[in-house]
Amino acid sequence: MFTKGQLYFAAFFIVVFVAAMIYVYRKDLSLHKKYYKGSYWILIAFLAFIGVLFFIKYFVKE
Repeated sequence: MFTKGQLYFAAFFIVVFVAAMIYVYRKDLSLHKKYYKGSYWILIAFLAFIGVLFFIKYFVKE
């Protein structure tokens, strides 16, 4: 399916990508706290909306 070289590349890419994302996030942490205050409410609303869709799908199916 995949060669060893492809698997090594994928593993290396994932490790470097995650490390870069952690570095950039920590660098901008103060800006995130300042400009994205209260963004958790949007995440909660989005997850609740997805939950409602699954709830409706379950009861309409029957």
